[in-house]
Amino acid sequence: MIKELVLAWAVLVMTVGLSRAQEEAVWIQVEAQPNLATATQRARDYAAALPDVNGFSLGGGWYGVALGPYARTDAEQVLRVYRSEGVIPRDSYIALSSSFRQQFWPVGANVLNRGVVQAPTGTTPAPAPETPVVETPAPPPPDETPAQAQRSERQLSRAEREQLQIALKWAGTYQGAIDGAFGRGTRNSMAAWQERKGFDVTGILTTKQRAVLLKDYNSVLDGLGLETVRDDTAGIEMMLPTDVVQFDKYEYPFAHYTSSGQIEATVLLISQAGDQTTLFGLYDIMQTLDVVPLDGPRERKNSSFVLVGEDANRVSETRVALEDGMIKGFTLIWPAGDEERRTRLIGEMEKSFVRLAGVIPPEASTPEQAVDLISGLEVRKPRLSRSGFFVDRRGTVLTTAEAVQSCTRLTLDTETEAELAVLDDARGVAVLKPKSALAPLAVARFSDRAPRLNSEVAASGYSFEGVLGAPSMTFGTLSDVRGLGGETDLARLTMETLPGDAGGPVLDSGGGVLGMLLPEAQSGRALPDGVRFALDRETLQDVLAQAGMAAAITNSGTPIDPIDLSTEATGMTVLVSCWD
Repeated sequence: MIKELVLAWAVLVMTVGLSRAQEEAVWIQVEAQPNLATATQRARDYAAALPDVNGFSLGGGWYGVALGPYARTDAEQVLRVYRSEGVIPRDSYIALSSSFRQQFWPVGANVLNRGVVQAPTGTTPAPAPETPVVETPAPPPPDETPAQAQRSERQLSRAEREQLQIALKWAGTYQGAIDGAFGRGTRNSMAAWQERKGFDVTGILTTKQRAVLLKDYNSVLDGLGLETVRDDTAGIEMMLPTDVVQFDKYEYPFAHYTSSGQIEATVLLISQAGDQTTLFGLYDIMQTLDVVPLDGPRERKNSSFVLVGEDANRVSETRVALEDGMIKGFTLIWPAGDEERRTRLIGEMEKSFVRLAGVIPPEASTPEQAVDLISGLEVRKPRLSRSGFFVDRRGTVLTTAEAVQSCTRLTLDTETEAELAVLDDARGVAVLKPKSALAPLAVARFSDRAPRLNSEVAASGYSFEGVLGAPSMTFGTLSDVRGLGGETDLARLTMETLPGDAGGPVLDSGGGVLGMLLPEAQSGRALPDGVRFALDRETLQDVLAQAGMAAAITNSGTPIDPIDLSTEATGMTVLVSCWD
């Protein structure tokens, strides 16, 4: 429909007076050919589908096919629509009447009063001479003079002038402010760009040169299929890379647009009703999701927030704002290492973002229910989780060295970040200190009595690596106070434990800590079921001394009630998580 309207409009524009066309008109040059026969055939082809087709000599043996004449604003609209419809080449551009000489099409027409070139009656070019003739290549069609370029430049809007400065900055020749004012800095940058591209250095970009600059600038977005998408369920309209992502599902408050090609990209449209409390809650929840990596700048204001997360594989950027009781925004997840294209795409998406009426209703989706999913998105999970136990009221923790290997981040009970104070790889022990204050329910007290063989012992730990949300108790017996090789710093236990229990405390029946449960040895030799080892209390006390701490001691010779024992053991046990 748009094309038909523009065609009708273009025909109407052709009725302007001849004198006005000569003085004010511009043209859309679509092609240039090096001989008259070919140019005539191409003009005839265009005339079969479009109005306003004209052909002119360009000089130097070249002939151009142009549409017009139009007023400048009309020409820009026709150029934009015809390009989008694909009926004229993408490199078509606006030209002035001064670029043209005698007219050859339509046959007999002389719009510019500059004479007529008699078009050939046939459409087949004359045969080449039998003897090859070496000819000097014809010069390209003439471009605007600096004076003409400056006149056409005056017709640009401020937004168009700013866009040229943005493109020059992208090209690396402009460092000034984006203000639409073409001062000395902008002129120098234009001259530098012209020199780089092989144009005459004038410091004033012609219409054709401006088109080349913007084409280069926008080429980074080629292949993304940027189109305006209207999502009435989400109440959002914006530009999306439709060749890269496609709609998948609604999972309140997200509309999921997932990868449809070779680029592993995702777009989330965010839409829900709420107030500032809801906005702040969304801000916190988003940071728990796997699609928002830990590293990256975050900014939360009273009515908006920006979240950027990046790792070795991807960059995630979220922009959300609260207006009139509606929280709306978007998230773009894009492969790492493609920063120029990602940044440009984010800019186009944000610039085109339009709020429509309505938000995603909770009933618009049937969320997949799982403890590690929020609205169809995975909650970020640590690479490894093990157990540990508090050894003082400040929240210092003893754990296994396995739990802290090659971690970019360590947490206690998922939320509190911790730092490594001591790592004793030889003994397999680590000491962690919280980065913020903690108030443990219980603190380990080491037994001052020698353990008795075959006595009952208990281990506390996060057997399922935090899935249950609380530690569990495992009971067994003390089988030996030495390792299988006679190691005096180990105790052998008869007990069924899981990998998540490693690092947790082993207690006697009186509540005193006898040692720390070690992970299963990776020696390649399988031990019988139920054989586990603990690092003894004296070794742990020595490691604490390295951290400048003295361990608490207790006389645990008198057994305590099993319920009290469980309360004491689980109160001192903490989940230690290692994050990439």
